Amino acid sequence: MNESVEIRRAEVADAEAGALCHLTCWREAYAGIVEPALLLERTSDLVRRTERWAAALADGVVRWIAVNPDPAAPVEDRVIGFSAPGPARDEDSPVQLELYAIYVRQSWWGTGLGARLLDVAIGTQPACLWVLEANGRARAFYRRHGFVEDGSRVDEPFFDVPEIRMIRPHGVSAAPL
Repeated sequence: MNESVEIRRAEVADAEAGALCHLTCWREAYAGIVEPALLLERTSDLVRRTERWAAALADGVVRWIAVNPDPAAPVEDRVIGFSAPGPARDEDSPVQLELYAIYVRQSWWGTGLGARLLDVAIGTQPACLWVLEANGRARAFYRRHGFVEDGSRVDEPFFDVPEIRMIRPHGVSAAPL
């Protein structure tokens, strides 16, 4: 199923579809984790999220998108996942690469698409990431790909929930699909 999904670097023209995917993935992944009214509020401004995507892409920020294989998919279903790597932002990070984001639409969970997006973003390189502490599904995914909790914890202000840092200190082979 996921082999037919094209993964490519996002372009400015993908900003609206990418932003729609981003907001929808937050709703799907954080339901039951983030207070419902806050989640709705934080995922309702498509114009602002599209502007942020467009500006980042225009500035050369790398975002990999998974494109729905159905050519007739409406714009809200055109991008079904994305990942975003970059330099580690934490001064105390033991690695130089960070996975800023990786999301897959709920209907694609369990298909291996997340592993493909992880692979294109960071490969087998050592890396770090931040994940909502209560997001057990995501933490299990990262553990399967060699990440471990390093004890760092912060209060994430956008969704008002705790986040923890996970590190993959050594390059590893991708987990089997």
